[in-house]
Amino acid sequence: MCNTEECNHQQKSLLTTPLIKKFSGGADEPAAAALAEARSILRLAFPMAATGLLLYLRSMVSMLFLGRLGRLPLAGGALAIGFANITGYSVLSGLAMGMEPVCGQAFGARRHALLRSALRRTVLLLLLASVPIAALWLAMHRTLLLFRQDPDITAAAHSYILASLPDLLLQSFLHPLRIYLRTQSITLPLTAAAAAALLLHLPVNYLLVSVLGLGIRGVAVASVVANSNLLIFLLLYVYFSGIFRRTDDDGSGDDETKAAERFGEWRSLLNLAIPSCISVCLEWWWYEIMILLCGLLLDPKSAVASMGILIQTTSLVYIFPSSLSFGVSTRVSNELGADRPERARRAAEVGLSCGAAIGVAALGFTLAVRKVWGRMFTEDAAILELTTAALLMVGMAELGNCPQTAGCGVLRGSARPRAAANVNMGAFYGVGMPVAIGLAFWGGLDFRGMWFGMLAAQAACAAMMLAAVRRTDWTMQAERAQRLTGGGNGGAVKMINSDSDGDGNGAVCDKDRTVRSATEEGDEKTNVDVVLVVNC
Repeated sequence: MCNTEECNHQQKSLLTTPLIKKFSGGADEPAAAALAEARSILRLAFPMAATGLLLYLRSMVSMLFLGRLGRLPLAGGALAIGFANITGYSVLSGLAMGMEPVCGQAFGARRHALLRSALRRTVLLLLLASVPIAALWLAMHRTLLLFRQDPDITAAAHSYILASLPDLLLQSFLHPLRIYLRTQSITLPLTAAAAAALLLHLPVNYLLVSVLGLGIRGVAVASVVANSNLLIFLLLYVYFSGIFRRTDDDGSGDDETKAAERFGEWRSLLNLAIPSCISVCLEWWWYEIMILLCGLLLDPKSAVASMGILIQTTSLVYIFPSSLSFGVSTRVSNELGADRPERARRAAEVGLSCGAAIGVAALGFTLAVRKVWGRMFTEDAAILELTTAALLMVGMAELGNCPQTAGCGVLRGSARPRAAANVNMGAFYGVGMPVAIGLAFWGGLDFRGMWFGMLAAQAACAAMMLAAVRRTDWTMQAERAQRLTGGGNGGAVKMINSDSDGDGNGAVCDKDRTVRSATEEGDEKTNVDVVLVVNC
């Protein structure tokens, strides 16, 4: 017990400690905190952007070797890659996204066993999904002929995709492993592994295509070898770093309890994986549908070629907002898992601001290169004219695409993939598609109408995504994160109300705050419980 004077003395003493200063702050604390958060996000995003650029260069190497083989292998390879994206890679990528909030929030809550179980379950899920995808790839020749595709191009595409079948197995491990590392803020090893795989990709292509003469199959096999190398490098890092051996539970509990926990983890994963898959596929498929619709325009060859160039351009630009999105997702999920809703909210706000800045930079880039960019791919006057005119709209679309991509990271990090799927469905198919078709075919704008549809879709997507983030109840999301991970990180700080009456009977406040002391920052070995005497 203490009298009022003693309690007040304790209050003044505690408020001078670094721990309390961290939360009491001054007038400039919000700006400093936002700047620190921006640095945290960008430290994650920059290595991911470098990894994305390396993977983009790898695909460019494959396209260059296809181009050297001639028009038929190039057309067949492009058709096969498009078919693989629609039917396979988009599905596996989307399903893997379901583990991102689980791993991110579990890492924030220091539940390392949950990270490992999510990794194992996602790998198994992707392997199971690969079986029907492989069956579809095997039947690709008949499927494309049914849609009246050119027989020669179809035969070349079928040869490419058959050689790519082992890639389904590799992607089933690669996607979950990259998310497993990224959600723990481990990004530099991903970049190093991608760089090493790229260095080997060029000589492997040369050996298989130019020396052994395997043609289009050689290009496909080289891509499989590149992913094999990437997987091997990542597995070596995981093994020698020891991160997979971290543990946080003793495996106690009866068999019935363990079975119920396993069932609950599977249900949580599927509830996140299926909407995530739908969200990713809706966006990926929309671009493929745009290419198909270009084949119905007045000059279909020029329109399809220009659309291909523009999609390559948007794919390059997209590396940066998508990398930011991964960083935002990791920060939001980590903070929610650690039961720090205010920090999660700050991460979301800073991430959206960074997304808007990237959007402005993307617009400036497209305006700067719009008259010369197309000449890197072709000298055809009709294609160049279409490409130059559309690049302005591509840049304007990025003003909405970049912040909405960051917003998508917020929704992933807070385990709300259904909201992202609803936004994509409404924006791309409810707004973008009708505008594109209406302006292109009935509005007389032809190819430009397609890109006005893209602009409308991105504007609607940004508006809906920002509204979804703005309506977020961060306290409730932190509570959801605790339920998803099955606990917090310890270290609860209990806020005790000092007794102004002097009777020594303090009341417990209605708030709990989870913190780490200054000496504990960055150390996962210890948690402390600190009781503070403050006025509620």
